[in-house]
Amino acid sequence: MFQTLRNAWKIVDLRKKIFYTLFIILIFRIGSAITVPFVDAEVLANAINNTTSLAGTNYMDFLMMMSGGGFSDASIFALSITPYINASIIIQLLTVALPPLERMAKDGEAGRKKLGQITRYVTVGLGLLLGIAYYFMVRNKYNALVSEAKSGFGMWFAAIVMILVFTAGSALMMWLGEQINEKGIGNGISILLFAGILSRIPSGIRTLWAYFYDLGITGGQSKYIVLTPIVIVIFLAMIAFIVFMNDSERRIPVQYAKRVVGRKMYGGQNTYIPIKVNMSGVMPIILASSIVSLPSIIATFFNLSTDNWFFSAFRQDSWIYIILYFLFIIGFAFFYVTIQYNPLEMSNNLRKNSGAIPGYRPGKPTTDYIKRVLNKVTLIGALFLGVIALFPSLFGKFTQIYGLTLGGTSIMIVVGVALETTQQIQSQMMMRHYKGFLE
Repeated sequence: MFQTLRNAWKIVDLRKKIFYTLFIILIFRIGSAITVPFVDAEVLANAINNTTSLAGTNYMDFLMMMSGGGFSDASIFALSITPYINASIIIQLLTVALPPLERMAKDGEAGRKKLGQITRYVTVGLGLLLGIAYYFMVRNKYNALVSEAKSGFGMWFAAIVMILVFTAGSALMMWLGEQINEKGIGNGISILLFAGILSRIPSGIRTLWAYFYDLGITGGQSKYIVLTPIVIVIFLAMIAFIVFMNDSERRIPVQYAKRVVGRKMYGGQNTYIPIKVNMSGVMPIILASSIVSLPSIIATFFNLSTDNWFFSAFRQDSWIYIILYFLFIIGFAFFYVTIQYNPLEMSNNLRKNSGAIPGYRPGKPTTDYIKRVLNKVTLIGALFLGVIALFPSLFGKFTQIYGLTLGGTSIMIVVGVALETTQQIQSQMMMRHYKGFLE
């Protein structure tokens, strides 16, 4: 990766794109530090930090991770790219369910542009809804509004201003990501998410130091002196494991028959269909986390009482939460692969191109074989995602170490974005190489 960046730096055009991407990231980080009007940022940050120091607040850690810490400061980018990610997932799922959207998806570049426009509108709508929910959370749950915004006309004016700023911030985040795609190195939304997660590293280091020094050395609890270095070793091992799983794939062998077209002979070669173990990325984790955490999010936003068995069951250290989270991840992993891969279509494409899988006849036997391979590979990938996502919950349950800002999900996002961005830079360098060769 570092070798790729060093080689890209030598190319003037790519160097300009890297500078432009860094400039967009700088704007994002500055916006994440600017608090919206009518909010007492210190009161809000203290209240949220006290909440996230307790077990069972995985959803709050997740929201702060997505916003790069801006969520706890009520910044103009507090919603970050969450509305855009949710809008993209919704449109992608509706593309399978609604025939008009399915036709758009198959309509080439023009259809993709229309879907992109619809996704932008949905993003603004979700940003508006989340902005309203965030306002009620700040007012009802944490009582973090300034005195002028707590009653009378000032309350209504403050509500309108705050909601509009949150909505505009989410739309601006979407626009910044698109600018990176057009004028930067690409992969814009993921890079902004990557930058937000990395900005949480100092907070994670402070948390580990607090466990090691304040509770371990000063507090006399020797278990934290032993557990803190173990956390660092596990963190490095998880990075290596995620890189290995991201590069793992199941290769289905394919043999093409020889055929004569005119005076030339085509086919006859052996190749394979690569099926990645982690085909769905972190999407199942994001969807499962959103659904399992929904009761706690609603209770937080609207200041509902959580002193009952129902809300206690959805705490991070609850076995009900852990089991449901794991099952949802597996279910969404299979669902996501189902809408992406069609074994019948893959089998028909092989037959049209005179290809066949050795040992299986074209048609239904080939379809059934591809389906079995997909199910097995998807199960392995789903179990991998479940282990990665549940690591913070299980680790906290058995060691009482909570509040780690870089959990399994965030590590997976960081590693995945780093690898994907490196591949994009390599492809851009390769395009320039071939362009110069042709000229």
